[in-house]
Amino acid sequence: MKKILLEDITKQAKEQRDKYQLYHNYLHHSHLRALKNYISAPIKDVRIPSEWGIDNKFNPFYVLKRNKQIAKSISKKILDGTYVPAQPFKKQIKKPNGGYRDINVYQIPDSAVSDRFYHNLLSKNKHRFSSNSYAYRNDRNIHFAIQDIANELNLAPRIFVAEFDFSDFFGSINHDFIRSQLRKNGFLISEIEFQVIDAFLKPFDKGIPLGTSISLFLANVACWMLDRELENHGLRFARYADDTIIWSKDYTKITKAFEIISEFSMETGIKINYNKSEGISLLQKQSMPSEFNSTKEFVEFLGYKISTDNISIKDKSIKKIKKQISYLLYTNLIQPIKVSPISPRNIPKGGLDKNFLSAIMHIRRYLYGNLTEETLKKYLNGTYKILTFKGIMSFYPLINDTEQLKHLDKWLLSTIMNIVKLRKKILVAELGRSFDDDQFPFNVDKDNLVLKCRNTKIGTTKGLMEIPSFLRIYDAMQKGLINEGIERVMNPQSGYYE
Repeated sequence: MKKILLEDITKQAKEQRDKYQLYHNYLHHSHLRALKNYISAPIKDVRIPSEWGIDNKFNPFYVLKRNKQIAKSISKKILDGTYVPAQPFKKQIKKPNGGYRDINVYQIPDSAVSDRFYHNLLSKNKHRFSSNSYAYRNDRNIHFAIQDIANELNLAPRIFVAEFDFSDFFGSINHDFIRSQLRKNGFLISEIEFQVIDAFLKPFDKGIPLGTSISLFLANVACWMLDRELENHGLRFARYADDTIIWSKDYTKITKAFEIISEFSMETGIKINYNKSEGISLLQKQSMPSEFNSTKEFVEFLGYKISTDNISIKDKSIKKIKKQISYLLYTNLIQPIKVSPISPRNIPKGGLDKNFLSAIMHIRRYLYGNLTEETLKKYLNGTYKILTFKGIMSFYPLINDTEQLKHLDKWLLSTIMNIVKLRKKILVAELGRSFDDDQFPFNVDKDNLVLKCRNTKIGTTKGLMEIPSFLRIYDAMQKGLINEGIERVMNPQSGYYE
């Protein structure tokens, strides 16, 4: 155990060290850019995580220096049955819909212990979980759930769906219920594993701590009976942690889902949030007549919007994407000229606007990851056989709503043009002069901007200024999806939806 824990602690510490160094390097390069772009650049503000000042074992640099002693001490305590994780540091994360979620940041050695026991428990017991449970497993993921839901809904012109939302799922689970589920249902758990689980649960009156790996296994254990009951009553469903969608062609069966969810709520102590729960609805196409008052054209699950025809990016996620792109355009094209005096570097000249080029490259990186236009084209024409997708669009490998993507491409072009017009207006006001007719990008209209950007060379390189396209990255991902499957195309971080 000592050797295994040493490897785990070292791995965790290196990951956190590398993450901090990445942040530090990004901050340094951002500061260097600011020195070039602004005459009076703000000072570089390097911060360290607040928990590092509470205990050294939060600090990866300290842990790496003493990893052998730490691994020896913890492995002895685990074998003796005296292991207790140190008190975690609590952070509050703002929820998208308001309010805050408490996250427990454990010391690196305790985080490594939790991760090791989570993987051990999962490897022995994942076959016991329902095939309709997709969260926190290495044989299931978000996109498998989306594919299964979409396929089921696509087979029926109309179908009943049930959607329920829980209040504080992780923070409400009854400990006695968890322990009873662990002791039955065929789970393979050793006494040492029971002791470690109890050690992580003991500081809390109820609930399982958000922020540690072992809680991911316990979350699926808590829902084991729920999954079984749904299956026993012939209901089709997909569950990702507490996000659950249930469907059936039979209205009598779908009403049973409400009883099952209610019983689960009472047994576990997890309350149903009726204000956010959609309840039971009839999903059908808009053009179809219905004898029911409550009908809908789509359901939203995780980051997707799914109808009987299409898989789309849900509206809230579209707003986030647009907001980020607008932010990138603002920081590159508007913010540098909102200060006085304007740095000469930020004034377009000689038919080239360096800030415009920077904005386009930032948007491309956001959408495509580290892929270039040239790389995409070579992949699409068969020159390149394999690509790795890491941009924001790789979180949505299963979308097939091309009309939505065409709309996004039009929105992107229109937004770029509006920002360019604003940029010109500010420059004219600040500099007290106009620009020549040959000054790009002010000398082209919307129809010619795409062509001009595509054909403009930066040095000897073509394509750096080409406006990115949602539809183009979609085409490349579709090819990868068909040829190599979901897991080769999806973002590596797709498993960490929250």
